[in-house]
Amino acid sequence: MTFTVSVYEAEEGGYWAEVLELPGCASQGDTLDELKDNLMEAIVACLKAHLEDDGCHAPRRVATWTLPMRERDRGLVPA
Repeated sequence: MTFTVSVYEAEEGGYWAEVLELPGCASQGDTLDELKDNLMEAIVACLKAHLEDDGCHAPRRVATWTLPMRERDRGLVPA
């Protein structure tokens, strides 16, 4: 099983991330390695909650896209 994670730089330093397939499943860390470890723990906790609540927190499917863009005349346009 794989999950899609959005990672952000925190304004106060470090990083935070959310798991797109598991709404409400997020974590933070001072480094990317720490964030990854914390996210793994958060995912396990979210999946355990799913099992205990008879599936009401089931992972949802999401799509990820890479959309190439280029700058033209000071604006962005599809590549």
